[in-house]
Amino acid sequence: MMLLADGFEEAVIGYIDRMNEPRVVVYDREKCIDILSKDMDRDEAEEYFEYNVAGSYMGAETPAYLHKASIETIHELAGA
Repeated sequence: MMLLADGFEEAVIGYIDRMNEPRVVVYDREKCIDILSKDMDRDEAEEYFEYNVAGSYMGAETPAYLHKASIETIHELAGA
């Protein structure tokens, strides 16, 4: 069963299939923060998102939050 993050339906961009792991819903991180920014300023929304949304682990079905990045950034993060 895929878990959903309450209030972020507009930010859903799909799901991930992983070998021998459950499917997880994928959200656009920036869209999630934009949704929160309707009720708080941008810095508060980012902090709230990181701690209370992305930072909430609910088991193997915990949703994923996509950081859009260039291939150069991916190589940097991978240490390549």
